[in-house]
Amino acid sequence: MTAGGLNPTIVAADLARRGFDIHVLLEQPEGKGEITRRRARKLGWITALGQLGTMIAARLLRRFANRRVTELLTAHGLDKTLPETVPIHPVTSINAEETAALVAQLNPAAILLVSTRLMSPRQLAAMPCPVINLHAGINPGYRGQMGGYWSLRENDTANFGATLHLVDAGTDTGGTLYEVRTRPSKGDFISTYPLVLTLAALDITAQSVSDALNGTLRPYPPSGPSALRFPPTLWSWIGHGIVSRIW
Repeated sequence: MTAGGLNPTIVAADLARRGFDIHVLLEQPEGKGEITRRRARKLGWITALGQLGTMIAARLLRRFANRRVTELLTAHGLDKTLPETVPIHPVTSINAEETAALVAQLNPAAILLVSTRLMSPRQLAAMPCPVINLHAGINPGYRGQMGGYWSLRENDTANFGATLHLVDAGTDTGGTLYEVRTRPSKGDFISTYPLVLTLAALDITAQSVSDALNGTLRPYPPSGPSALRFPPTLWSWIGHGIVSRIW
């Protein structure tokens, strides 16, 4: 299940190449206005608008990101396409009734979330199999969004990584299955960190799905301080010199 984009496409294509029989449930992504209003209710309008500013600024820097994306994909022998043999099922939301009905029809042995809304507790309870999430951060210290960015921002480079975990009612609070840590290159910045982490996590993603199919999932509780992360505000991002990483 995904809201679409490059990183989920790479994950789905990799699983297909490894021989997994997969279907993609493609939900409609949330609009920036909807996201901003939700964050405003939680964090206040000033912070929410500052986070929107960062999203817009990152989009303006897309040409720098595209150059780096091409380098990363070439280095890994990958492209931006999904094999035509992979069925795609559009849905309004992973939490919609139509999605639950489609899942019941497909009867999967495992569900993998990559870049989706949070699955509601009610929907999660209706799923007939383990639900796994690929999270671009090391849990529990970098739950939420932009975990790679925050690990670098806090000079915690040893925890620049990704986590495969079971989904529960919280935000990235389910039992950990696997972790991987890596290092970004000089040309990476806030817009390319998720791709760096996705590429690093392809093997453990496949292993997690394989474990689910084989009935050998061994989740364990993540240890250490827990923190829920959100995108930085535009002034915070610029103020800490993160933009200079693109040069």
